[in-house]
Amino acid sequence: MSTPSPIEERLRAALDARARLIDAHDLSPYRPPNGPAWGARRIRRVVSAVAVTVAAAAAVAFLLLSGSPERPHPAPPARDPRPSPPATSVPSTNTAPPTRPSPTFPPATPPSTSTATQR
Repeated sequence: MSTPSPIEERLRAALDARARLIDAHDLSPYRPPNGPAWGARRIRRVVSAVAVTVAAAAAVAFLLLSGSPERPHPAPPARDPRPSPPATSVPSTNTAPPTRPSPTFPPATPPSTSTATQR
């Protein structure tokens, strides 16, 4: 094998010196922090969870309260849903005036079947 270059020898010496500065005490883990029990991340999580819960409750309340029985029924269709007969381009030969339907009267009410009791 060839002899190492002067730069490589200097790098090895510097790394060796740096490695001798570290002992077992430096490699031990740090003690856990003694700061406040509620960190910023925990507070954000709690606030986010509360906000999501409030939003979900509002959505459920809106859906339950919007289906009230006083709500009007949908209007019937504007025209008959059955298909109409195709329009013809031939003019009609019927010259009679259009007939109007006769007015309908409410049905007569039947006489009451209850009898009055006399004393």
